[in-house]
Amino acid sequence: MNEALLRSLTPSVLAVLVRRGADFAAAEDAVQDALVEAVRVWPADPPRDAKGWLVTAAWRKFLDATRADTARRRREDRVDEEPSPGPAPAADDTLQLYFLCAHPSLTPSSAVALTLRAVGGLTTRQIAQAYLVPEATMAQRISRAKRTVSGVRFDKPGDVATVLRVLYLVFNEGYSGDVDLAAEAIRLTRQLAAAVDHPEASGLLALMLLHHARRAARTAPDGSLVPLAEQDRGRWDTESIAEGVQILQAALARDRLGEFQAQAAIAALHADAPTAEETDWVQIVEWYDELAGLTDSPVVLLNRAVAVGEADGPRSGLAALAKLDDSLPRHTAVAAYLHERDGDLTTAARLYAEAAQQATNLAERDHLTRQAARLNARR
Repeated sequence: MNEALLRSLTPSVLAVLVRRGADFAAAEDAVQDALVEAVRVWPADPPRDAKGWLVTAAWRKFLDATRADTARRRREDRVDEEPSPGPAPAADDTLQLYFLCAHPSLTPSSAVALTLRAVGGLTTRQIAQAYLVPEATMAQRISRAKRTVSGVRFDKPGDVATVLRVLYLVFNEGYSGDVDLAAEAIRLTRQLAAAVDHPEASGLLALMLLHHARRAARTAPDGSLVPLAEQDRGRWDTESIAEGVQILQAALARDRLGEFQAQAAIAALHADAPTAEETDWVQIVEWYDELAGLTDSPVVLLNRAVAVGEADGPRSGLAALAKLDDSLPRHTAVAAYLHERDGDLTTAARLYAEAAQQATNLAERDHLTRQAARLNARR
């Protein structure tokens, strides 16, 4: 069973059902039922047209559910119009579905959460971690979003900013999480940047390319994380870096600065440095100041504290860190790093161990544990 194929076809099949009149929540349930059926049937009898099979099966599941729901009898005039099985169009509906999920009836945060769950394939836990909220809170938010759009016609697409936010979170999960979605997020963002006149679409594409260019160097052969300063820069994808910088420069020239452009500028400064020691940390701090003014994000301020520590010394970084809420994710890890830079190995080792216990990502947890063990061995 090709699970990757099923995952890649899901958004397009869902889009077909929505266009045919299914409300979003019912369409999502029908597609999930069709996927279960495919897992059961395909190993023994694989279809010649996988997408067409899924569209037909999902539509039938939707019709069966609609007929069984007495509260929706007003739709029974439409349920007899079941389409005949046959090849489905080869068009890519994924980006269109992102826009449809960013429905005007939803708040931006609810639209992002719903799209990540229904189209991006992320779990509620993964989405909650991205939003820095408890999993139960995110589950309630997604449920409310589904209730809001239940029965609503998806004929009014949402705004570009919400779609950009979804694509960014999907990329981040693919880049550092459990599901490989980064390449798909880049593909869709490339489509979006070509289709809309929005500098932040270009800024996001540049940011993704610059981060993705370093992916091959981010992990050692044993799967452990390699910090940016220790990465083999010869393994960075120079073509992606060049493309990202070119796209960023064109976006910045329009003088409509946004958060994705600012983040891409920081990534470009890292990519431009031949060695970690030659990184222009002073300019990076300046870009973090711009980014903080645009977002008012505590995560941005946390990353800024690291940059300040590199530009002005670890004690300046610790002073910047002291102004932030110590319950922020990665706050303890940043404190450990800055204390190590300041020569306080005992405190650094203790904080690395605490940060490892707090980490939700296995690779990050292993990395922090190794850092604590390394310092304890030196004491």
